[in-house]
Amino acid sequence: MRKNSPLSDDLFIAKKSVLSRGRNRTITSARQSRHVRHDEERQRDERGKLIRATIANRSLETHFQPIVDLRSGTAVGTEALARFDQAPFQSPDLWFAEAADLGLGVELELTAVGLALEQLHSLPSTQYLSLNASVETIMSDPFRAILSAAPAERIVLELTEHTPITDYDAFARSIDELRSSGVRLAVDDAGSGFSSFVHILNLKPDIIKLDIALTRGIDKDPARQALGRALLNFGLEAYRNTIVAEGIETQGELAMLRSLGCPIGQGFLLGRPRRMAQRPRVLPLLNPEPYPVLEATS
Repeated sequence: MRKNSPLSDDLFIAKKSVLSRGRNRTITSARQSRHVRHDEERQRDERGKLIRATIANRSLETHFQPIVDLRSGTAVGTEALARFDQAPFQSPDLWFAEAADLGLGVELELTAVGLALEQLHSLPSTQYLSLNASVETIMSDPFRAILSAAPAERIVLELTEHTPITDYDAFARSIDELRSSGVRLAVDDAGSGFSSFVHILNLKPDIIKLDIALTRGIDKDPARQALGRALLNFGLEAYRNTIVAEGIETQGELAMLRSLGCPIGQGFLLGRPRRMAQRPRVLPLLNPEPYPVLEATS
């Protein structure tokens, strides 16, 4: 039998070494993946515990931001906004998104809604209270139970562009029961995407809220002015006096929106979100102009 040459031995050793390194890398990668999954599961458990504790202790605050008649400068409503003054310090949107991912979204929303409604009596009786809620929450029995104790004519429910509705007929039946009692429906973020227009056409809301991306810099951008004018013509024809422009932060934006005929606004210029004890301050509008009624386009 012919013996292997030194060269063939070297090749065998090299090949074995390569295979060994590959196997070791596979084992290391699997271990790392297990560690990553373990860390993710641990973090998920910790977030779940924190959100459950927040719900149980009702440890979130409600801030209120005025919604203002741009003709008179008086507040006609107030939006309730949940705030989380605890670690991790992140936006409310992320808190609610994580809660939904953990199956706790409805419970957290119900907590926020309940805390807001408890302070409704502190608002002037002439103002409505606007509440943000997901479709799943609005369709839940606990939500209806909470609302049953509130004066329906002073409640507005806001749906956002990011709220998916898979069955409009079912949701319409559910929301119609509430609307028949006096509760009003608002569609948020109009002008930011296609979904909000689908919501508007299918649900025929009582209030349409123009997105902050449209309001921002509208006094300096002819394209925004054209879109704003079109949305106002569309909205005011079907939902007169129930168009709200969000995100008003400058006198220029305010002046342009008023000149376009926008009846109602909201934003830092008109009043920042504050706790009820601070009572939101509404900026008086100097020299109110007559409200220009827009003619419907053909």
